Amino acid sequence: MPKITLKDIRNALGVALWFMFLTFPLLVIKVNPVEKTITWRWSNLLLVGAAGFSIHLCTRMFLARRAARQERIRLGLEPATLPRNLHVLRQPTFLLPLLGTGMLLLLAFPAFFSTYQVSIMSTALMYVVLGLGLNIVVGVAGLLDLGYVAFYAVGAYAYALLHLHFGLGFWTVLPIGGLLGAMFGILLGFPVLRLRGDYLAIVTLGFGEIVRLVLENWSEFSKGPSGIANIPRPGFFGVEMSLDMHTTYLYYLMIGMVVFTIFVVNRLLHSRIGRAWFALREDEIACQAMGIDITRTKLTAFALGATWAAMAGVFLAAKTTFINPASFTFLESTIILCIVVLGGMGSILGVVIGALVLILLPEYLRAFADYRMLAFGAVLVTMMLFRPQGIIADVRRTYSPKS
Repeated sequence: MPKITLKDIRNALGVALWFMFLTFPLLVIKVNPVEKTITWRWSNLLLVGAAGFSIHLCTRMFLARRAARQERIRLGLEPATLPRNLHVLRQPTFLLPLLGTGMLLLLAFPAFFSTYQVSIMSTALMYVVLGLGLNIVVGVAGLLDLGYVAFYAVGAYAYALLHLHFGLGFWTVLPIGGLLGAMFGILLGFPVLRLRGDYLAIVTLGFGEIVRLVLENWSEFSKGPSGIANIPRPGFFGVEMSLDMHTTYLYYLMIGMVVFTIFVVNRLLHSRIGRAWFALREDEIACQAMGIDITRTKLTAFALGATWAAMAGVFLAAKTTFINPASFTFLESTIILCIVVLGGMGSILGVVIGALVLILLPEYLRAFADYRMLAFGAVLVTMMLFRPQGIIADVRRTYSPKS
């Protein structure tokens, strides 16, 4: 059993004081602008200090216990267990009933919840599609893309502008938006073929900002900061629908889009190009030495990832009926990247769970308006400390000949 040393206690006190300092303006000072009074909530400061002290000590004990166990395994004093990703991949018996139950709950969701809740869930499903698209680029191919929101904007503005100038509808623009996203993905992919790591991240970040600034300043083309309004919602054989019916209809369309995305991405990951992406992520030089076309592999990853982002952008324009450049900032790319990292790099189910957690958690913590972002950040920090591989880690596939 690891012992707590005096150094651990000093470090825990330092962490507690640091958190108390950071949260002091938010949790201690409460200003009433109407009555022009200030309320000092010192109990909140003590709670933050106690929580920071306790969490730091618990974290140190957990890490020390894990390090001690690894040392015993190295010395042969304790048998080692095989890592989960080295087990032979088998289909869990409970997976299909679990997926069936989840699908039934999603289908029945509008019958038991308000239109507002259905709209929030539609947004979460939209981020599931975005996360699965970025998972191809970052989680599977290992290409850090910080400008992914640019493809999201391409799809949204494709629908808005094609309807504004040519009167095209949602179902016509959806495949066109996907094709435009793929084209922009290839345009981004060519200049960054020789880049990797931080340099790739900086270039893709610049690409995302260039697209946003062009949309914001080229008023003749994109209507500038004013945005484009009166974008029509998707229709259903000319049937007139109310706002509530449109919200429910779009929700079911998003479910279909998520199912289609999961099916296609899963098939891609098990295909030849999917194995090439995994090899590229592990070691680019070894991948090239094995005869894999690095250029085609990278461009395919960028193009396919951008395709799903652009189609999600078309859904966004149809859902909000108004878009402007302020909807496509760097923060959006960061949120989508957090979904992939939190859910698990390369894991489809992990990305789905990560998107639902990251998008729904802030919404359902509105009752704790003063603390919800603090709780949101604490969840992310805790995950990175105790499970850096994500909620569901990617399982390495093993292939063996049939006996």
